[in-house]
Amino acid sequence: MEEIHIKETIPIRPSTPPFSQDHTLPLSHLDTDRNLNVTFRYLRVYVNTTTSNGGHPFNVIAAALSTALVHYYPLAATLRRGQVDDRLELFCSRDHLGVPLINATVNCTLEKLNYLDDSDPDFLDGLVPDPDQDYGLANPCVLQVTVFECGGWTLGAAIHHGLCDGLGATQFFNVMAELARGVGRISANPVWDRASLLGPRDPPRAEGVVREFLGLEKGSEPYGQVVGKVVRECFPVKDEWLEKFKKVLFEKSGSSFTTFEALGAFIWRAKVKASGVPGDENVKFAYSINIRKLVKPPLPAGYWGNGCVPMYAQLCARELMEQPVWKTAELIKKSKINATDEYVRSFIDFQELHYGDGITAGNRVSGFTDWRHLGHSTVDFGWGGPVTVLPLSRKLLGSVVPCFFLPYSSANAGKKDGFKVLVTLQETHMPAFKKEMGKFSSQDFDLS
Repeated sequence: MEEIHIKETIPIRPSTPPFSQDHTLPLSHLDTDRNLNVTFRYLRVYVNTTTSNGGHPFNVIAAALSTALVHYYPLAATLRRGQVDDRLELFCSRDHLGVPLINATVNCTLEKLNYLDDSDPDFLDGLVPDPDQDYGLANPCVLQVTVFECGGWTLGAAIHHGLCDGLGATQFFNVMAELARGVGRISANPVWDRASLLGPRDPPRAEGVVREFLGLEKGSEPYGQVVGKVVRECFPVKDEWLEKFKKVLFEKSGSSFTTFEALGAFIWRAKVKASGVPGDENVKFAYSINIRKLVKPPLPAGYWGNGCVPMYAQLCARELMEQPVWKTAELIKKSKINATDEYVRSFIDFQELHYGDGITAGNRVSGFTDWRHLGHSTVDFGWGGPVTVLPLSRKLLGSVVPCFFLPYSSANAGKKDGFKVLVTLQETHMPAFKKEMGKFSSQDFDLS
């Protein structure tokens, strides 16, 4: 039985003091969206190769982290509630400035565990820090290096979503990786300036479709839905199945759809059907769009705060069940039309006007995200890029039942085609969902 042994936890401080006076940094209204008051957890897997760095992974990561924190010291600071409006802000103190780094080992090889491509969820959980809410605010970045018997290792990250999104975190990790490889000058100079770059208009005005998607429910808490025990399962999506599915959708509708639109529509309907949602209830398909180049003016290249906003497709559950799948794919496709500078500004202004009023997208939100092309594999600390990248979070875009599109581990790429979808669902609903996914794999698409 594989066992994870935690050897020590060491606070890593910036290698040189990044400031001389304690101060507070304001966050943007995207950062303080209550849906982002969560710690995002994910895992990178590295194999031991003949071209490896040569140092011990824990020591290499500790040294690179210490130097990177000179540039990205907010990750070593403390999140707290502001006294004026209860929004999160970042307190930077010389007395508390460090990132907890956990040193761990495992008594087996990565190959034995299939490079964590399909490992037991409980085992994976032990490879990534899992801070409670108070600890996660006090330490918005916690890392864990776990070395396997083969010399391969994993880097588990728990980063508070209020500080950055996946792209922002990857920017930081790329800088760490450059420093680990001995690069003299970092490629991304971090830009903070969040309150002014993504602040509300004067006066704020939330207009358009934002008000169709977001409502107000005093006292509501994101992720406060009581759904019972949830489980996570991976499902294969072979290229052959997907291409046939998209071809059938084209024949039915005359429109072509992306993988995200087509497969997202199928899985959304399957999840709602398996969950037995009453027909008259509103259901939402939620996903993020990168707004870094969408806003006017575009955000500067080094901006590493949250640079995405949620987008929604919505209709009542009965309509989702009864209409052809291609119509649902079309609804998701058309929702992208809302991705404008005005939508972003209205979303920010809605946060300004109603932050204390219980902003909610409702309890029937299914969050979807596509990790197949996010650049996670660029983070090379001297061992080459990670062969596997896995999300462990179960809270996404206001949804407690998220779905991730994930590539297979590159260590197993020759053995498998297509990709996999990682689905979180209430345990009692998973058998019915599996039956729906069985139809997809047998190419009985039930497109009516």
